[in-house]
Amino acid sequence: MKIIQKMAKKSQNVTEHEGVTIAFLGDSVTQGCFEVYKKLNGDLETVFDQQHSYHRYVFDLLTMLFPETPINIVNAGISGTRAPNGLARLERDVLRHQPDLTVVCFGLNDCSGNPDSIETYTSALSEIFDQVRAAGSELIFMTPNMMSTEISPHLPPEFKELGEMMAFLQNDGLMDAHMDAVRALCKQKNVPLCDCYAIWKKLHESGVNVTELLSNRLNHPTREMNRLFAEELVRTMFTVD
Repeated sequence: MKIIQKMAKKSQNVTEHEGVTIAFLGDSVTQGCFEVYKKLNGDLETVFDQQHSYHRYVFDLLTMLFPETPINIVNAGISGTRAPNGLARLERDVLRHQPDLTVVCFGLNDCSGNPDSIETYTSALSEIFDQVRAAGSELIFMTPNMMSTEISPHLPPEFKELGEMMAFLQNDGLMDAHMDAVRALCKQKNVPLCDCYAIWKKLHESGVNVTELLSNRLNHPTREMNRLFAEELVRTMFTVD
């Protein structure tokens, strides 16, 4: 990718070249959300920990590889949002920063079971892809993690109903259908794909309890599993021409 070339040039001649900016557009996982609790008044409280989010790990890996290159990170993740929300705020939260690379990751909230949800999802992503490229930014789409497949014994009772809903969406094939649709879209539009969902599926099919790899036992990966996203993203950056 061109961004790798830019980082290499900056490392070789720090006075003649500028640093790079990477924007991450997504939902709560991108924002850096982990555990979820219910307060005494019934409100939900989410643990935010950007130091252990995947974009922070991407920053750490790239600064290890190119220590002389300033890398600016734009975290445009917002909890609870879907691809259409990302499209609506694309200019405000991403494009005005003129990123060299934009990483897009939606799907967990888009998988609602609504008959039109796949079309709504892919239509919004298609427009995001077009606008990002028109703005001159390179682009990667990253598929998200799996949701819970069962009700974990560590899931607080007050979240059981939510856990049942997410397990249904995951086990009934709705999440898989959304991921198949976005893979097809990326192929059609020649968008580089970082398919982390496929890795999670392989872990699940190999007998790994992926529900216990979720910090909230619902849909937020643990801090350790956020490293998987980062490593796969950096690998993608180095392998895409």
